[in-house]
Amino acid sequence: MSDGFYFIDILIFAMIAAFLVYRLRSVLGRRTGDERRRANPFTPAPKDGAEAIAPARTVAPVRPVLVPDEPASLASALAYFQGLDPSFDEKAFIGGARAAFAMIVTAFAEGDTATLQPLLSREVYQRFAGSIRDRVAAGNSHETRIDRIINADLTEVRVDGQIAYCTVSFVSAQMNVTRDAQHAVVDGDPDHAIEVTDIWTFSRALGSANPNWVLVETRTPY
Repeated sequence: MSDGFYFIDILIFAMIAAFLVYRLRSVLGRRTGDERRRANPFTPAPKDGAEAIAPARTVAPVRPVLVPDEPASLASALAYFQGLDPSFDEKAFIGGARAAFAMIVTAFAEGDTATLQPLLSREVYQRFAGSIRDRVAAGNSHETRIDRIINADLTEVRVDGQIAYCTVSFVSAQMNVTRDAQHAVVDGDPDHAIEVTDIWTFSRALGSANPNWVLVETRTPY
């Protein structure tokens, strides 16, 4: 009998031990949310030993805008600018510049400030508008007819901070006439076109959602 009771005691203790092991495993094996997340072996290690807390946002790289220390050739300056703005297309830009040239010259002659304003910088617009006011105050009118644009060549490209500048040399055949209040010609020849060279500089902010360039400077080569 004593041997039987001894066997029963061992069996009871074994069952109690098994129950305790099961309870310990159920507690120790449970994740409470405070444990450190195991690293994914396929994820690159964070720089400087910093631990990633959340997936990083995908952000477009910011390309630094630098101005060359020395004057560059047009080809190298253009290549540099296209590196900053890959969407720039020289042929398309020249086509737009030719259209803008004809539109601005015509609008200025007609005194059409509404057309001029979005195409010009504030300083250039104020100068053009002032000339139109002076002409009107003097009782004069101006006529311009562009027979043809002979050449439109990109002569300079530069970047200053976040602003890009492109300079174009326009050679055109124009008829320019100024008349007084009595419609008499006071300047120019209404029957003959002359060759005119204008050097215009256009600008645009890099990364701007607005694709349009504005005229910021006009000059002649003389």
